[in-house]
Amino acid sequence: MFPLLLSLAAVFSVLLLIMPQAARAQEGPLDKSEPKGTTVEEIIKRFSIKEKEFKEARDQYTYRQDVKVMTLDGDTPDGYYQQVFDVTFDDKGRKIKNVVFAPQPTLQRLMMTEEDFDDIENRLPFVLTSDEIGEYDILYVGQQKQDELSTYVFDIAPKQISGKKRYFQGRIWVDNRDFQIVETYGKTVPDIRKKKGNENLFPKFTTWREQIDGQYWFPTYTRAEDTLKFSMGDIKIREIIKYTNYKRFGSKSKITYEGQEVKKAEPKAGEQKPTEPPKPQ
Repeated sequence: MFPLLLSLAAVFSVLLLIMPQAARAQEGPLDKSEPKGTTVEEIIKRFSIKEKEFKEARDQYTYRQDVKVMTLDGDTPDGYYQQVFDVTFDDKGRKIKNVVFAPQPTLQRLMMTEEDFDDIENRLPFVLTSDEIGEYDILYVGQQKQDELSTYVFDIAPKQISGKKRYFQGRIWVDNRDFQIVETYGKTVPDIRKKKGNENLFPKFTTWREQIDGQYWFPTYTRAEDTLKFSMGDIKIREIIKYTNYKRFGSKSKITYEGQEVKKAEPKAGEQKPTEPPKPQ
């Protein structure tokens, strides 16, 4: 996003971030003791493997994503962007995005950029898999209750910035039973500051996950509220992203008549299911 044709901005220079009090209300005190019955290295290994399984599983789900971005004058929105889209599959099983609601934006002090859209779709629901874990420094912070969950807490940051690749920097909470990330707080890096005031900077955000189908912790809600410090002046922004209607994709065919699915008749008690005739040789 751009202020007066510049992009979203925020300064982030340290690994440990201070979370807003509203986001911390559900958290218990931080226990800085070492984990019992396991090692930090084993926890990192287990959750990185689980995150890879999570990423592969989520690629098999359809869902709806509702994105809202606002500029704020104090606490009052004075510019607005929204897009609602369904992530589904085409008849060849390829993932596609169908926009279902996109009112005319009223943002005047900001302009959405390609990096903003990419972050919203791919980095706000942050995943740290066994394929990517070598790119990050990971610091064990302690243990903490998240509502009824017991979690291990880690601060993470990229070891180095490679080319135009984007990374996550901040804090993650890992469930101590399923070894999956259940919450992230931080931001995407790096911010982009070029000559002539061309700035592309990004807000701090929190993403919460919920367990779907009793197995995977998928992102369901992301919130960012930050004051972005552009060279031309500060702009306060708010982002809210909701992920709903998770459904596992299946390629099973069905027969419909007048818009209703036709169910196959089940055989009565004592009857055998008819067998198919032998195919010609």
